[in-house]
Amino acid sequence: MAFMAVLESDLRALSAEARRKYPAVKDGAEHAILKLRTLSNPGEIAQNEDILQIFLKACKVKTVKLSVIGLSCLQKLISHDAASPSALKEILSTLKDHAEMADESVQLKTLQTILIIFQSRLHPQDEDDMAQALGIILSLLENSRSPDSVHSTAAATFRQAVALIFDNVIREESLPAGIAGYGNHLSRTRSVSGDVSRSINHTTLFEGYTVSGVPSARENLTDAGKLGLHLLEDLTALAAGGSVIRLRVIAVQRTFTLDILEFVLSNYVSVFRVLLPYEQVLRHQICSLLMTSLRANTELEGEAGEPSFRRLVLRSVAHVIRLYSSSLITECEVFLNMLVKITALDLPLWHRILVLEVLRGFCVEARTLRLLYQNFDMQPKNSSVVASIVESLARVVSNIQVPDSSEESLAAVAGMFSSKAKGVEWSLETDAPNAAVVVASEAHGITLAVEGLLGVVFTVATLTDEAVDIGELESPRCESDPRGKCIGNTAVLCLSMVDSLWMTILNALSLILTRSQGEAIVLEILKGYQAFTQACGVLRAVDPLNCFLASLCKFTISTPGEQDKKSVTSVMLSPGSKRPEHVVEQRDNIVLTPKNVQALRTLFNIAHRLHNVLGSSWVLVLETLAALDRVIHSPHATTQEVSATVPRLTREMSGQYSDFNILSSLNSKLFESSAIMDTFAVKSLLSALRMLSNQCMRGSLSSFGQSPGVEPLWDHIVGHLLELADVAKSHVQSIALDALDQSICVVLGSERFQSGDLSRQQLDKTVTIDTELRTFEWDVISPLKVLYMSSQILDVRAGALRILLHVLERHGEKLYCSWPGILEILRSVVDASEKDLIPLGFQSVRVVMNDGLSTMPTDCLDICMEVTGAYSAQKSDINISLTAISLLWTATDFIARGLSCLPTEDREAGGPPIVELQLAQKEHETLGEQRNGGQTITTTDELPERDSLMVNKIDCDRLLFLVFSMLQKLGADERPEVRNSAIRTLFQILSSHGQKLSRVKWEDCLWKYVFPIVDSVAHLAASSSRDEWQGQELGIRGGKAVHMLIHHSRNTAQKQWDETIVLVFNGISRLLRTFFPFLQSLSKFWIGWESLILFVRSSIAGGSKEVALAAINCLQTTVLSHCSKGNLPMPYFKSVFDVYELVLQMSLNCENTIPSKVKQEILHSLGDLYVQAQIMFDNDMYLQLLHILHLAISISDSMEADSGNIPAVQRTMLEVLPALHPNERLSPMWSHLLRQLLCYLPGSEASLPVKAKGNEQAGSILCSSGNQHESSILETHNAKDLRTALNGSPKAEKFDSSIVASGISCKISKMQVSPSSAPMTYDSTASNSNHLFGEKLIPVLVDLFLLAPRVEKWKAFPEVIQSLGRCMATRRDTADGSLWRLAVEGFNRVLVDDVNSLHFDHKIDPSISKPMRTRCWKEVADVYEIFLVGSCGRALPSDVLSYPTLRADETLETTVLNVLCDQILKSSVDAPNEILQRLISTLDRCASRTVCLPVESVGLLPFHCSRFSLACLQKIFSLCSCDPGTDWHSTRTEVGKCAITVLMNRCEFMLQRFLIDENVLGEAPVPSVRVVEVVFVLQELARLVIHPAMASVLPLPAYVRERASQDKDREGCAHLLVIFPSLCELVVSREARVRELVQVLLRLITRELGLQKLNLSG
Repeated sequence: MAFMAVLESDLRALSAEARRKYPAVKDGAEHAILKLRTLSNPGEIAQNEDILQIFLKACKVKTVKLSVIGLSCLQKLISHDAASPSALKEILSTLKDHAEMADESVQLKTLQTILIIFQSRLHPQDEDDMAQALGIILSLLENSRSPDSVHSTAAATFRQAVALIFDNVIREESLPAGIAGYGNHLSRTRSVSGDVSRSINHTTLFEGYTVSGVPSARENLTDAGKLGLHLLEDLTALAAGGSVIRLRVIAVQRTFTLDILEFVLSNYVSVFRVLLPYEQVLRHQICSLLMTSLRANTELEGEAGEPSFRRLVLRSVAHVIRLYSSSLITECEVFLNMLVKITALDLPLWHRILVLEVLRGFCVEARTLRLLYQNFDMQPKNSSVVASIVESLARVVSNIQVPDSSEESLAAVAGMFSSKAKGVEWSLETDAPNAAVVVASEAHGITLAVEGLLGVVFTVATLTDEAVDIGELESPRCESDPRGKCIGNTAVLCLSMVDSLWMTILNALSLILTRSQGEAIVLEILKGYQAFTQACGVLRAVDPLNCFLASLCKFTISTPGEQDKKSVTSVMLSPGSKRPEHVVEQRDNIVLTPKNVQALRTLFNIAHRLHNVLGSSWVLVLETLAALDRVIHSPHATTQEVSATVPRLTREMSGQYSDFNILSSLNSKLFESSAIMDTFAVKSLLSALRMLSNQCMRGSLSSFGQSPGVEPLWDHIVGHLLELADVAKSHVQSIALDALDQSICVVLGSERFQSGDLSRQQLDKTVTIDTELRTFEWDVISPLKVLYMSSQILDVRAGALRILLHVLERHGEKLYCSWPGILEILRSVVDASEKDLIPLGFQSVRVVMNDGLSTMPTDCLDICMEVTGAYSAQKSDINISLTAISLLWTATDFIARGLSCLPTEDREAGGPPIVELQLAQKEHETLGEQRNGGQTITTTDELPERDSLMVNKIDCDRLLFLVFSMLQKLGADERPEVRNSAIRTLFQILSSHGQKLSRVKWEDCLWKYVFPIVDSVAHLAASSSRDEWQGQELGIRGGKAVHMLIHHSRNTAQKQWDETIVLVFNGISRLLRTFFPFLQSLSKFWIGWESLILFVRSSIAGGSKEVALAAINCLQTTVLSHCSKGNLPMPYFKSVFDVYELVLQMSLNCENTIPSKVKQEILHSLGDLYVQAQIMFDNDMYLQLLHILHLAISISDSMEADSGNIPAVQRTMLEVLPALHPNERLSPMWSHLLRQLLCYLPGSEASLPVKAKGNEQAGSILCSSGNQHESSILETHNAKDLRTALNGSPKAEKFDSSIVASGISCKISKMQVSPSSAPMTYDSTASNSNHLFGEKLIPVLVDLFLLAPRVEKWKAFPEVIQSLGRCMATRRDTADGSLWRLAVEGFNRVLVDDVNSLHFDHKIDPSISKPMRTRCWKEVADVYEIFLVGSCGRALPSDVLSYPTLRADETLETTVLNVLCDQILKSSVDAPNEILQRLISTLDRCASRTVCLPVESVGLLPFHCSRFSLACLQKIFSLCSCDPGTDWHSTRTEVGKCAITVLMNRCEFMLQRFLIDENVLGEAPVPSVRVVEVVFVLQELARLVIHPAMASVLPLPAYVRERASQDKDREGCAHLLVIFPSLCELVVSREARVRELVQVLLRLITRELGLQKLNLSG
């Protein structure tokens, strides 16, 4: 154990210290160490006293070092319970001896040891031990020779020992533990209200402890209780200055013992409350001591007269009163009376301040004050101590009336409150003069008194709130009987406190508030005013409430020359009696001080809080508010800033208006709060207002609507107002109109009209019930009609419309019978000549359409729609027209709710399925917030459930078609914005609510509104002007008119109509996308589809770019939305392709330029159609698709190609082509697709099918008439079809695909023959495409070719290879072009793919004939021969290609050679032998290009040419080489045989040519090119190892050839024998490198012949 080790270490230290002088101690320590090693725990040490005795022996030596070691070890033994309790006396004796030693460290160790004894199990259990231990501490405390550290430590030790003793008492007596720190002084907060709240929380905790844990009182004590009692008696005696026996001390400072007593009283409350002996000591001894010490009628001398002693006495008294007043009634009453008496005696200021601090503490502690008031003031037998306290505090406050230094004291008081508000505790400077100390002390006393009074105020307020919380009082916010009485203990207590204390408090607070100017003290006192006044209101204490309000009002307005007010008792007037008013003359300068402003705010707070209980006190409030209103509107009124350092202008601009605005706002909010007052409060307020009102006409009109007798007065009042409205004076008109507005709104808002807020269904059932009410409703509204119709003054008519708007906004849901007149007024506004009235009228229309449809009679709905339509058609304000159209959309939402509410039997079956219309619903929800420029308009989904019942009786069909009719007319409006909005709204309505329309209604919509509006827009657009507009004239600059700029896309009427056509197409697209499966089942829909197709075709062919794009998008969206689902019949699908084909054919034949963007969109559309609807394509459709693509390419713009760019149409085609490859069903179409693409490559000889001459002639005849003829055909066709459809003759039958197909064929045959049925001719002009397109097309072509099936691939293989070869051959003419490079890459990819497919399948498809394969290989050989021999390795001018480009081209050539040799010639291909020989010959021709040049010119050859020749030669060597691991198949054998012959001839020729050149040049050096070639050949020959089968074809003697071919398992060098003669000639060459290589080759020949050097000796 660590303890045992530490103890052994201490023993060793003790032995070492005593080794020289004290051998006995040394021996004992060593013996103790041995003994300690036999023990295992502290318990065994306690049983064996040897360890303890050695330490006591060391202490008895009384040397400092040994004593310190001994005492330290004693502490460890005691704290670890290793000392037996029987040794306590010996230990205490040793400690007593050490206490007499003069060493400080020994004394401190002694005190520590005693404290450890009290904390351990050696705690003294008998009186002698306890007395001895405490006596040691007190002896050190009272020893004058002890250092200060010992004195302070002894004092703290004694306090802790006493606490441990009383803790032991609580433990032994089974008492609840006390609350730590309760008796300590509570720190103050920044306000008195905060102190009260904090004391509430603290005492609540203490009360919970006392209620839950204190047992009943008893007299018997345990031994520990007796020890504590004796100690308490001794402490009391010492505090009284007497002598004691038990503690064995002569005298102790009374201040110290009194401090200990105060500590015990405050922290061990349960001991005195439960144990009666302790209570008796408290009652008879401690209280007697405190009373004696508290007396101040005699001169105090000695220690008892010191401030510290007086402070302790007062704190002890405060604890007794606070904690034990319930049991010590008499004693506490004496204490309190003595404290109150002290405040009136002529004692030192510090003494009175101490007493005031105690009294203030009682006042700010709500529970203490409540207890004191209950125990004393409310008991008749006891004195009113709380009232006495309040009076004493008020008496202290009244001292400020003394002229001597009162102003200085007030300033000091204000400073103290300000410091406290900032959280800074006030303190007096140490070097302050005596006069300043006196003033500060007086101010401190006044501050404590004011805080005490405010504490009483906040305590009353807090207790009142508590009574409200527990239900004893009703909240002032609740409606209650104002004469109700208080019930409950807390409520009665509060009311009693108010009745007995309010006058004294009011006098004191009003006095200090009158004399004070500091912001903090004013705010604190006004808080007290507010709290006490509100408490009086809650308690229904009328007189205190009125007096406090009167006193508060006195501080609100400061008038010039105002004198100091008298005591508040002089203004204790009843609210109804005559009182002096604040008469404010306009000529006087009125200054509102910060005190006035804060007082006004306090008054507003009280009025808001107590508005239900003020009653007659409202008069006081309203009088002050009337004076405030006069001040606010006075030009001479200002406010005073707190800081005088702010410039005057700043104060006037910021402070004055900000304070006035705040006060004015508070004034308005006070009257607005009347809406939440109860009935009695409103009556009281009105009674007060009547006393102050001048009974003006405007004021009386605002309340007569509540009277039941309005009808008889209405005509007279309205007649008078109408007369005033016609007066020429504008201000009279304004007043009259305002009064009429208020009157109508008040009447309609009265209770009588509340019953009018019914649904339409209920109103229709009760038409005859309340005829009088409905007649009166029209009487109320009719003055507006008379005023508008009869008045000639524009402002008056505008005022009538504003009143109507207010009525509709506030009470529109209550109107019923007056709707026809209201709609008549609004309809007449549109026709009026004054255009300024239209916006006012339309505001009412908007309110009606948004909020009034649900309550409007059914017979007025169509009139309402017509009125809205009239506003849509008016020309004065375009924004009104647009908003009115959006309101029609809102109306259809309401009407559509009726469609959905109709019974099932009332709706015709066959409507569109709901499941397929979810997209329309989502779009409708998305667009619901986009109407009216972003305004949110209620949709049908947001209508309340009641409205669904209201629309049951509406003729929804009639209203819906009425809206459609108006929108159709607006669709032809000359204003683009209006017609566009109308068309957009029409189609959005159909898309949103189409699922609710039956089949018959849909047919009516299509033939009456949708297709006619298409026809109308087409006709108006065709007849519109193409002349450019000038914008609106803005002014004149430099003598010329300045016009507003108009964008070029909208500067003509036709361009504006183009935008409208685009909206039509978008609308039709939405309808077809959502409802096409349902619409195409209608009997006459095909007729409409034909007219739509013609309209689309003419728009694409002859319209602007945006119109054409919209037309294409219309078709595209419809087809794509339904083709993948199988909902699109083939005739519809076919008709779309016919449109695209016809449009492009017309453009090609008639030179009618179609914008490039349109052609691009057509190509994209075709691609999307093919991807989404592949299942609908057959061979004819695919051929038609290819023909349309060819037409688009044929009419592409050549201007871009001339400028070096690919035309946009061709770029689009390149994007679309990868997606157009045929699927498995269309596999035969691969060859058509590939051949058509090949014809677009440069130099292509392919031909494409085009139209027959008859078709071209028909097309030209059709196009000769131009767009005008096209439009006339369309209009005639549409008109004829529409007339047939509308007349119903012949009756349309159900859709039949055969009839439809024949019909559409007839339609189109009038203009052209179907492309699929026309005879095919061929035109070679289509191949004249530019190189740029070819460059981009080659990668696409190769990708498509690689995707094709093998059979289809081989069908097109020759043409593909041939076309790529032509592109590759362009290198000869354009070496810097990209076409040949891309062609080379594609060529390599095609060959590699073919060879890899052969390797993968290991067999050839039987459907691919041998002639076909032979033709393919012939084309391949042709391409290689033409490209390698004719284009590669050629010398070029130095300025043609850059070096990086040249290196890249060499790399590409190397790739071609690698593919030829490694992928083809070394693979097991099915090429004929003649093709293989031809390919090897091509390599040989390329390899011989350098060696064939004369020696004079070979040095001029560029390096890349020689490198290419060597590369070709190296490839021939690789074909002949038999490397280990090579797959030597039959094809490879044939290639090797052919290659070895060619190679040997070429090597022989090159060696002979080198010898010739060397001889010719003589001594001149041979060109490096020749040397490099020969060295390369010799090196390769040395490395070359041939297959035995290849040796059979070498030109060697028979026996040599036979020997080389017989050894089939050995690869030899038989080829070297062929060139042996030439090698022998080269032995004498001048080139050393050549000679060395020749020697190597000769050694190889020697080894081949077996003629190695032999050993002669062998």
